[in-house]
Amino acid sequence: MSSSTPEHTTEASYAAIDLGSNSFHMVVGRLDKERLVMVDRLRDPVRLGEGLQPDKSLDPVVAQRALECLERFGQRLRGIPRERIRAVGTNTMRQINDGGAFLRGAEQALGHPIEIISGNEEARLVYLGVAHGLAAGHEKRLVIDIGGGSTEIILGQGMEPGQRDSLYMGCVSMSRLMFSDGRISKDTMSSAMLRAALEVRPVRQLYNAGHWQRAVGSSGTIRAIRSVVKANGWSEEGVTAASLKKLRKKLIKAGHVDKIELDGLADDRRPVFAGGVAVLSALFDSLAIEKMQVSDMALREGLLYELIGYSRHEDVRGRTVQSMGVRFGVDKAQAQRVEMTATALLSQVARAWDLTGSEYAHMLGWACQLHEIGLSISHSGFHKHGAYILANADLPGFSRPQQAMLAALVYNHRRKFADAPLRNLPDYLQRPTRLLTVLLRLSVLLHRGRSPDSKPMFYLDVDHEPDHLQVGFPDAWLDDHPLTRAELEQEASYLANAGIRLRF
Repeated sequence: MSSSTPEHTTEASYAAIDLGSNSFHMVVGRLDKERLVMVDRLRDPVRLGEGLQPDKSLDPVVAQRALECLERFGQRLRGIPRERIRAVGTNTMRQINDGGAFLRGAEQALGHPIEIISGNEEARLVYLGVAHGLAAGHEKRLVIDIGGGSTEIILGQGMEPGQRDSLYMGCVSMSRLMFSDGRISKDTMSSAMLRAALEVRPVRQLYNAGHWQRAVGSSGTIRAIRSVVKANGWSEEGVTAASLKKLRKKLIKAGHVDKIELDGLADDRRPVFAGGVAVLSALFDSLAIEKMQVSDMALREGLLYELIGYSRHEDVRGRTVQSMGVRFGVDKAQAQRVEMTATALLSQVARAWDLTGSEYAHMLGWACQLHEIGLSISHSGFHKHGAYILANADLPGFSRPQQAMLAALVYNHRRKFADAPLRNLPDYLQRPTRLLTVLLRLSVLLHRGRSPDSKPMFYLDVDHEPDHLQVGFPDAWLDDHPLTRAELEQEASYLANAGIRLRF
């Protein structure tokens, strides 16, 4: 594991952790006035992807190697506020199927929650990082990031990503598949390139040379290829199609992974280098790339810039929610009424329920804004339709657990309280989601008449025990609103099945 400056100040510091299929990375940045200064970088070639078994379990030796790395990363995070840390897992972490055992161990070792992000979200963050490292300009860009288990392709302009796809191939997966015995021949290299080209084929027309003006590569694989072609004098700047051809010939001549001797190639990159070269070569051929600029910034830098955006209330998730509301024709006035009430309720119980973090308020507010999106499909069971949309849509800025949490809130905002959506969440999100759901349900109930008239002042109190709630209304108000009383009685029955006692 390598590190730059071992000492840093935690004042205005941010940390991003990228748990990739080949390497684990951590970068620490410090906000100096309006400029982000990178003060530390850590990298460990864990090669998590090579430990993924056919049944999607993780080899214990590789798992232990990963956990030891995360413990070291965890030590480095001490002193940095939790809200300024974000850790994400990518392709291999998405595939591990062990009932969450490795993820729980990883979070314990790191001392911080780990978000498993989708391929599309990974691509968006890659573009964000790369774009911040490029000179300002409005040309259309093709950005390619070859990871250990997946390859992200993005079209964008300026700071805005557009079309993006995540392809199921990377330097680790391709090396395991096509060069598992270590031998490199003309036939195996051609076969590997053909297999990679087949992965690109469904999206080739979307990303061919007519759609962009500059190609930019990021990630360890492309940076390693750049280092080699430059060190050997095949390309002065970036990677060219001609330099890639010379590189392939050198690998074939070496004949075996263990015999690769190339200036500029680090020893830990050698086992997965041939697979990475095959993937990039196929992308050059399929998309008619002649020259590629290489960026030193990628996913982890994108995470850092997004963290800074969160701290400045420039949260891309808010724009995503607004866009979803417009797309599905949400009644904005009704959503705002529900959100105002839910926010007021949360302020009354946040301390007692340990929901004081701003993230809980954000998630509750977004659920209020989107709780009726399922109405665009059908009124019958619209809460289920809305939950399905939120669980499966491409929601820029949201991690998989966050999407699942939002979907669970919307699923349970009416009718019977279902446990299944909560069980699909990480352990640390299950109780907060259940409690936030109660607030959403009460807010929706109180505005069921969809009247623009303001509701009376009422209070919400945690009565004696955390799961006992009491709602208080002005004297005689419920007597004058028998329908609301009847709905609250029914709601008390629904919540009792969720372990919540409601009194009013």
